[in-house]
Amino acid sequence: MSRPRSLRLAACVAGLAAVIVGCDPIVPTAPTPSPGATLPAGQPANGPVAKWPAPSDPIARTTAAGLVAETAERLAFHVHAHLDVFIDGALVVVPAGIGINIADPGVSEFDLPDGTKSYGGIQGCGQPCISPLHTHDETGVIHTESATPTPNTLGQFFTEWGVPLSATCVGEYCAPQTVIAIYLNGTPFTGDPTAIQLSNLLEIAIVIGTPPPVIPATADFSQP
Repeated sequence: MSRPRSLRLAACVAGLAAVIVGCDPIVPTAPTPSPGATLPAGQPANGPVAKWPAPSDPIARTTAAGLVAETAERLAFHVHAHLDVFIDGALVVVPAGIGINIADPGVSEFDLPDGTKSYGGIQGCGQPCISPLHTHDETGVIHTESATPTPNTLGQFFTEWGVPLSATCVGEYCAPQTVIAIYLNGTPFTGDPTAIQLSNLLEIAIVIGTPPPVIPATADFSQP
């Protein structure tokens, strides 16, 4: 003989409650990135984020980085590295004009097809207006254009950017509260990031918090 409907319903509710109480909570996990893969040009994880703008005192920051500003670009030593910074999967804009006094009349401004700006075309400023370490645009390409064959470092670039960088912190994000990982050409790097030499065609990825699904291993260096 079957039990009354009310008793069967009560038993089902009690059983369901027991299952819920006895189960562990479901905690979402961060996606595992793919080191060594290539992030397609112009395809950030969640759209670019303008987190840290270019500072308004580029020549003073050039001096703080231990570099000497010039009145024009010197191309005896000309190398390109590329920097990607991700915060919780979103690509951070590396601003145009880092290390360049864009207010100087000797510096030309160019409108790019994507609506951003580029700075350069310097024939000669009346006073020092450009660091040998700088960015022309927002592509993340870091230019070393110097009269002497001395590699610059990532620490010098972040000094010019005005963003603190150390083995444990990037800007206001610090370990262990926030996970920070660095990759060179897609390979994990665990040393002092400030000492990384900006060698030609080097791809640097700094990952803060949740990583993007792809860790870039190379970049587009086709533009001068």
